[in-house]
Amino acid sequence: MGDPKGFLKTARAKERELPAADRIANYTEFALPQPQDELKSQAGRCMDCGIPFCHQGCPLGNLIPEWNDLVYRGKLDEAAASLHSTNNFPEVTGRICPAPCEASCVLNIENTPVTIKGVEKAIAAHIMASDHLDPVIAKRRSGKRVAVVGSGPAGMACAQQLARAGHEVTLFERDDRIGGLLRYGIPDFKMEKGILDRRMTQMRAEGVTFRTSVDVGGDGDGNTVEGMSVAELRRSFDAVALAGGARDPRDLPIGGRALGGVHYAMDFLTQQNKRVAGDVVPDEGAILATGKHVVVIGGGDTGSDCVGTSIRQGAASVVPLELMPKPALVRMPQNPWPEWPLVLRTSSSQEEGCGRDWAVMTRAFAGADGCGSHVSHIDAVRVERVAGEGGALRFREIEGSEHRLQCDLALLAMGFVGPEKRGLIASLGVALDGRGNVVTSASGATSVPGVFAAGDMSRGQSLVVWAIADGRRVAAGVDSWLRANMESYSAA
Repeated sequence: MGDPKGFLKTARAKERELPAADRIANYTEFALPQPQDELKSQAGRCMDCGIPFCHQGCPLGNLIPEWNDLVYRGKLDEAAASLHSTNNFPEVTGRICPAPCEASCVLNIENTPVTIKGVEKAIAAHIMASDHLDPVIAKRRSGKRVAVVGSGPAGMACAQQLARAGHEVTLFERDDRIGGLLRYGIPDFKMEKGILDRRMTQMRAEGVTFRTSVDVGGDGDGNTVEGMSVAELRRSFDAVALAGGARDPRDLPIGGRALGGVHYAMDFLTQQNKRVAGDVVPDEGAILATGKHVVVIGGGDTGSDCVGTSIRQGAASVVPLELMPKPALVRMPQNPWPEWPLVLRTSSSQEEGCGRDWAVMTRAFAGADGCGSHVSHIDAVRVERVAGEGGALRFREIEGSEHRLQCDLALLAMGFVGPEKRGLIASLGVALDGRGNVVTSASGATSVPGVFAAGDMSRGQSLVVWAIADGRRVAAGVDSWLRANMESYSAA
């Protein structure tokens, strides 16, 4: 245990951030590192609960009380080893995870949980600034080849664990850079991409081969992206792990959907991340918020990222719309600890300046005077939730609440409906569940022998910690399957 009375004498203190006026001028991270003495005192607030409920909140099984104690005692090297034992990429989770561990912290009964995410991020910064990214080289080689398709957090974690188990791993990515949504879905002001490049250097030294711009199971684009058939994939590798994520965006099939200026959020975010990376995005097809009235439909993390990006691009106004009612300011009795608190949250992007509106349904996109080829406004109506047949909740329009919003750019940020079915999944013929996700066993095995699936592709849209945890679990499943199908490992 850290400081036995730490939670009594030390107030919760999160890391500080640059003022909004300063940070919206660029796309760099704006959180300021905590001074070491403050970091130690925050870690010392961990009260060594008889049952550490933070473990319930963290699917990775992070040893949170252990590394809190080590940080309090100034043993950052040992804290780094403890954190790395369960989490391949703490520098990622410390930045973008919503911290369900903090929601489950016993101190959150009083709404003052230990700043677990901040402590984790500080340990990760220590790792990145030191020699703790030395490659972990397998002592024995299996002689088996494994393909991991998809390089998001699940794919990267799966590939790293398999390489450390002694297999020859190739990580395939359809985009031109490794990282999946970490690379092109998360804005740089939340997570700069140099940390992904640093991990790639480590993984390459551990034996992972990276192949980008490869459309596995597809035909490619005939130009920069090459195709690879499923037959070639199965012929070249002893096992395959699918980690392509849930990349099929939820659409909004209403009137005016085909108008110019209505785009999926991920297309908008990807373009800006490419600009930050130094790529040239052609003017034709460019999605920019500069000088426009932006409406973001969807109030989750992706919608928030669209808000922050739009503000940095110089939007005239930004309004996020949410179909659900405004959450309560405090936890309600029907939502007790340690459940995830269903309370109002304001992201750093929303703090930078936007109007927020809840319980609004978009009826139609329309151009000027009801015509034209480009969106100029949105017709919307307020809704309320009511019980339908069987007690199921549905939305009912509120009579007389129809209104119009000025809109030059509409961004659809309503989440994803599952993995893309065309191409790889269709060609492999793996079984799907009722929601369109890949069906897997506890080990990650699909209905096709030798083919496994991890992360959002089998789970559905979820958190980065679940993706990493699934990647690790499925890597263990692939390793066990390979061991059962060969006599022995060859000498290194």
